[in-house]
Amino acid sequence: MVDEVFRALADPSRRRLLDRLNERNGQTLRELCDGLASTRQAVSKHLSVLEAADLVTTVRRGREKLHHLNAAPINAIAERWLSRYDRERAAALADLTRALERQPMESPTFTYTTYVATTPQRLWSALTEPAFTRRYWGGVALVSDWTVGAPVLWQDAPDAEPRDLGQRVLVAEPYRRLSYSWHGFQPEHAEHFGWSAEELAARLGERRSTVTFEIEPHGASAVRLTVRHDDFSPDSEMHRAISGQLDGSGGWPELLAGLKTLVETGEPMPAQHTD
Repeated sequence: MVDEVFRALADPSRRRLLDRLNERNGQTLRELCDGLASTRQAVSKHLSVLEAADLVTTVRRGREKLHHLNAAPINAIAERWLSRYDRERAAALADLTRALERQPMESPTFTYTTYVATTPQRLWSALTEPAFTRRYWGGVALVSDWTVGAPVLWQDAPDAEPRDLGQRVLVAEPYRRLSYSWHGFQPEHAEHFGWSAEELAARLGERRSTVTFEIEPHGASAVRLTVRHDDFSPDSEMHRAISGQLDGSGGWPELLAGLKTLVETGEPMPAQHTD
């Protein structure tokens, strides 16, 4: 798969398409063609190459097919090589670049696709059973009866009282699709990221976002898991946190790597973040 990723990235037209999705995720083929000199057919072929390399993933919305940038393959390459060098310095430089170039976005979307060697039933259990979630959510168990409208409670320790952070189940189709509203920032986030009381208060004004898990069988012994997190406030700090762009935040890429490792090997990854 690494060879396919590098081949896909070698073409400047495909890199331009990824840049456009990075600026605004979830675009149709027509939207991606707007302003480009390439024909619709050429853009479609480039998108097929990017999809084959898992750099782009698609979601159906009625008759439309929306294209999303998938960070999983690039994150895997970074994990393979950057860990040998000064990863923190590289992250600091990336943060500086984003700060200098950042412009307010309308409503960002995070989409991540990964493949897990398991069954839809076992992956559903990993997403919904407290004993599972505690092992890759950094000790936090998600507690719910997973019916539409039910709360999704956070239990910080086995003997702790589960906390209601305002999350509610929106969709629950066992072994296929799960969606729930996301929590807002908490005092522990301010402590973790080093925010002042004023900075936390400003971030508490962000609207609640939504996370959705799509589960699809892939071949005889694997599952395709697509995580879509959207409905953020413009220029959302929560979006930066869940996508791993904040210093000290592994976000969904790290969390999903932990889920995949746990399901496939029975052992969790160390030092998971719970952002």
